[in-house]
Amino acid sequence: MTAPRVALGGNYDIPRIVIGGWQFADGHSGYAPDPDTLFRQWDELAEHGVDTFDCADIYTGVEALIGAYRRARPGRRMQVHTKFVPDRAALATLDRSYVERVIHRSRERLGVDVLDLVQLHWWDYASGDMVEAALALDALRREGAIRHVGVTNTDAAHVQAIVAAGVSLASNQVQYSLLDRRPQGAFTDVMRDSRVAILSYGSVAGGFLSDRWLGAPEPVGDLDNRSLVKYRLVIGEGGGWAAFQRCLRVLSEVAGHHGVQIANVAQRWVLEQRGVAAAIVGMRSAASAEGTMRTLSLELNDGDRSAIAAALAFLPGPPGDVYALERDLDGRHAAIMKYDLQARQPEVRRR
Repeated sequence: MTAPRVALGGNYDIPRIVIGGWQFADGHSGYAPDPDTLFRQWDELAEHGVDTFDCADIYTGVEALIGAYRRARPGRRMQVHTKFVPDRAALATLDRSYVERVIHRSRERLGVDVLDLVQLHWWDYASGDMVEAALALDALRREGAIRHVGVTNTDAAHVQAIVAAGVSLASNQVQYSLLDRRPQGAFTDVMRDSRVAILSYGSVAGGFLSDRWLGAPEPVGDLDNRSLVKYRLVIGEGGGWAAFQRCLRVLSEVAGHHGVQIANVAQRWVLEQRGVAAAIVGMRSAASAEGTMRTLSLELNDGDRSAIAAALAFLPGPPGDVYALERDLDGRHAAIMKYDLQARQPEVRRR
């Protein structure tokens, strides 16, 4: 099956499944990909039209890894979405030269003259000026260094402010899943009115929304990677382990009716949500990549949706606006964040 595509402004389109890069970053887990094996997996995904990657300037090693793949496959159609994530400590004094330096470094690592999409992340709305940073990125777009500008983890009010300043935002990447439904409702309305597509990450909650965790006891102690640490907190915020297991049982029943896995149902549910253009999915193995492709052919029916909705009534999800809990420096979510990774990034030589 060839992945259906959706437009993100103008003549730029992406597949409804985008390859996520966070899990390949140094510090995410002990996993170290074998490039040749990984590149063959990406080749197979490309044959199905999944040709778009998501990464970030602070995902240490990932831009360089994708750049190596680009060099190894000259002439192949490939689109890369990266992020501009200034250090929290730099927000108050951020200027145009800071923006240009980081964007240039991303271009060098990826081996491109023009970045397809740069998504702005802002740690603290009370520090510095996010709108000015967006305008700086938009100036680089007009100069030809960036094709499209987006944001990530950004609430509705700041999207409106950026758009009102004259920046045409292509997308807003936010955490969105059965376990975290904060983007629903008023947030989605603003994205629609602002013509900003929603890109979802976390659709399978780092792997918690999968057959592996069905019937499993709540994990204690250290987990395998930072994704699981993050989404265990989400489960705790939104109803707890018992309610989560109740949801998994319903998802398993739905999956069984369609001959797929729980993860496929979770991903398809996100793709059906209003305003969602694509889901960003981490795929570390050929098996996970093959399984993800089944999501694109899955069609939920009204009975499926009703059963899922009934289970979600016991799993309300985290409260508040998108990414608000993660910005609370006194909260549990902020404790796992790494705020100042730009300063640790190795520079690259100018071409």
